[in-house]
Amino acid sequence: MYKRIVLSIVFIFSVCLFSAQTYEIQYTSSYNGKVVSDQPATIAWVSEKDNFILNNTIKEQKSSFPFEITKVEKPSNTVLSYAFLKPGEIISSTDSESVGKQNFELTNETKKILGYTCKKAVTKVNSNTIEVWYTNDLKLQGGPSVLGQNLGLVLEIERNKNSLVTASSIKKVKNTGIENIIKGSVQSVDLLSYKDLLWKSRFITLKVFDNEIINFSDASKSDDQVKRYANGTIILKKIKFPTIAEGENIFVELKQQSNGDAYDRTGTVFFIPQDKEKSFFDGLEKGAKTLPVFENGNGKQYYGITATEKYAPATEMMRFFTAFGTHKFNHIQLKDKNWQTISPFRQDITELKPSLSNKELWVGTFIGNYDKGGHKVSLEITIHKSDQTVHKNNVSIPLFNTLNIMEMAGQDYSTMFNQDKGLLVDFTLDKDLKNAQLRYTTTGHGGWENGDEFLPKPNSIFVDGKSVFSFIPWRTDCGSYRLYNPASGNFQDGLSSSDLSRSNWCPGTVTNPNFIPLGDLKAGKHTVQIKIPQGPTEGTSFSSWNVSGILLGTQ
Repeated sequence: MYKRIVLSIVFIFSVCLFSAQTYEIQYTSSYNGKVVSDQPATIAWVSEKDNFILNNTIKEQKSSFPFEITKVEKPSNTVLSYAFLKPGEIISSTDSESVGKQNFELTNETKKILGYTCKKAVTKVNSNTIEVWYTNDLKLQGGPSVLGQNLGLVLEIERNKNSLVTASSIKKVKNTGIENIIKGSVQSVDLLSYKDLLWKSRFITLKVFDNEIINFSDASKSDDQVKRYANGTIILKKIKFPTIAEGENIFVELKQQSNGDAYDRTGTVFFIPQDKEKSFFDGLEKGAKTLPVFENGNGKQYYGITATEKYAPATEMMRFFTAFGTHKFNHIQLKDKNWQTISPFRQDITELKPSLSNKELWVGTFIGNYDKGGHKVSLEITIHKSDQTVHKNNVSIPLFNTLNIMEMAGQDYSTMFNQDKGLLVDFTLDKDLKNAQLRYTTTGHGGWENGDEFLPKPNSIFVDGKSVFSFIPWRTDCGSYRLYNPASGNFQDGLSSSDLSRSNWCPGTVTNPNFIPLGDLKAGKHTVQIKIPQGPTEGTSFSSWNVSGILLGTQ
């Protein structure tokens, strides 16, 4: 009797010991048959009670932020996701449904992995074919992801026959040390918020404007945060940019809604260089006519548009065009038209990094309008780590910007192209410039029928008197943005005003810059000249061209 009791105690102890046993499985990733060596190995800690999914760097507590750990609780298969956003800031979210909703086609195929007999199951995830190889030899369920948690111990996952995650080792461990990693305060959030907070923690966000009004009113005044100029059509804020490393990408994003103005308007996001004796900010503070003047013989004076030895014009980050009344005029109903409520404008501006990195700059937005309600805008600049190094320039020099940002403060429209001289800018390089490029943004404006907004016109660029590039800027896709234009007029021919093709812009879109290769430029004096056959004035209607140019390259 005594012997039987002892044997029973030993058996119970053995069962408890077995049930508490944890296995550590390490996985190697490969792509098209080549091992991916630049990322840490995935680790799964698997037991009958729960599973943890992480990687070697996290295990060694050497991972950079942000990073994630996934826990799967048994037998409910509840997935707990932990995101470590920064030191001392951990969020978590719970998902009790996704594992149970997984559907697999079970096959009779088998193969050996690390000596264990594995079976194959197949599923589809977002049009990707996933093959999961799992074993039941160890009477455990787990794997390198939440996929296949109900099948057995997943030892290999193959996606689309080219991406492979395979178990490279299996061993028993007494203590995982997970309590030394997941510790301290953890904030529980819903799944959507979890994904959003994790995503946003992966890049730097510089918030510039948040639902600010750009309008035309004597009541528009500056406050402690935002400066307003030209009767409120310009808003400005000083922003400190961090040091931006090579390989990091920069994006500017503006969200716009009509707050009363029903028309398509020219808009620009810009910053003001302050590395010369005089800047565009001086013109905002003291008047446009205090800035250097450009004249080409047509009898007009254009202030603040061209670079000089002691002055740099406003640097254009992104040009955009408001749609006809997005949001404010969505009450205008047309059959089968569900209007968009916001116009999003987003552009890669990584090439401007040399002018932004570790600088404190005035960043502004202009929308030319004559409405007291005007427009409502939010502006962010984001900085992202990336493996791509597309823009390798370390020089960014603003040369010209004819967009009359101070239109409501007396800055004239850019009508200088009615003369053969067009726009001519002198500049001096203190060093040789390799792989020079001109970041050139252009849009034509003015008039109906014979106006340059609606007529294709060639833009010709000359450097040191030699033709380097000529093209016709033209957009034929404007009809694609009809749902952003509730207040657009409809014509007898069945078209809407927002459908019409235009000189490189559409209502509700961004105008992309052209990157014009200039080769290598020697140190010394140079000229850049822009020629456009601008149409003649007809009555009160006239044409104009908004062009901006930034010299890029490596010194």
